[in-house]
Amino acid sequence: MNTTIKNRKINILKLIILIIIFMIISIMSIYSSQNLLSSSYNNLYIKQLIWYLIGFIFIILISKYKGNFIYEHPYVPYIIGNILLILVLFFGTESNGAKCWFTIPKIGSFQPSEFVKIFLILAIAKELSNYEISNHKITLKGEFIIILKCLVITLIPSILIFFEPDTGIIFIFFAILIVMLFVFGIRYRWFITAGIFIGGLLATFLILFFCYQDLFIDIFGTNFFYRMDRLLDWQNGSGMQLTNALAAIGSAGLMGHGYMKTPIYFPEPQTDFIFAVFSSNFGFIASILLILIIFYFDMQLIKIAMKSKGQYKYIISGILAMLIFQQIQNISMNIGLLPITGITLPFISYGGSSLLSYMIIMGIVINIENRKGI
Repeated sequence: MNTTIKNRKINILKLIILIIIFMIISIMSIYSSQNLLSSSYNNLYIKQLIWYLIGFIFIILISKYKGNFIYEHPYVPYIIGNILLILVLFFGTESNGAKCWFTIPKIGSFQPSEFVKIFLILAIAKELSNYEISNHKITLKGEFIIILKCLVITLIPSILIFFEPDTGIIFIFFAILIVMLFVFGIRYRWFITAGIFIGGLLATFLILFFCYQDLFIDIFGTNFFYRMDRLLDWQNGSGMQLTNALAAIGSAGLMGHGYMKTPIYFPEPQTDFIFAVFSSNFGFIASILLILIIFYFDMQLIKIAMKSKGQYKYIISGILAMLIFQQIQNISMNIGLLPITGITLPFISYGGSSLLSYMIIMGIVINIENRKGI
């Protein structure tokens, strides 16, 4: 067997094994989290298993896909995704003050923004690849044009999601954009300029919030004011969700309280705070082991990205940006290092839409790994 083909098969096998490990950890943690929830949530682990099985079907189908439509025409799913984001504002199901989901009878909820992350990556990668093919040298003017195009591509779904609202997804979008532009080779001066501009906007925003709260509410609304309060809860180390999650993690010691023995209640244990459930059950050593497994998983993707070229390289870079940002944000907000933004832990947290989106991107990664000339 050709050495290159053999190495690809080994890389793919490693990814599949790691996903299976994530599945076991996810189902165990979700099952344990049900002790903190009402009886109406007693089948979440079964639903997660079903979503995983469906996800593996997606991986098989996408990994064997030999066409080029999703790579050559990424704006088709991108436009469809934005149409769904518009529709969810009018016809979506409201939960906790947000309209992010469609309710499908007898199946569950469907969150379009989770899939728009994939469409965004494909669209930006196509723009970067097109510029790379048509221009032998990156000029200052060319950089400005490509940055502007990619920014518009990112802003359209970001604005729509802001009105749902779902701030966490917007952060993910811009993490994807920044990393993909960095991999493309944009000069650092653009990042510095953007940092100064964003810093000025943020300073103006904070001055309004702290000094002119009535004007802030008139401009951004009471719902956004509430979201800012959540950030302040993190900054002050207050808020029942964070306080109780920290208590559960901090009291677990090296070995944990034991499986299904989370000692204290905190909201959203099956999604946002699944890491806190795992840590409280299995302790510090197991938590470090989980982080190392996640790190090893990311390194496998980085290896594939480093030997990829053109559009494929940008796609995997965007996927890495999405996953690593969510991993860092979720684990950090569980231990009080970053604000609570509602970002879930990939492959571990409960959620049909989010899990299927991760399985789809893994199908794309494996599809790229299977292709010749990457």
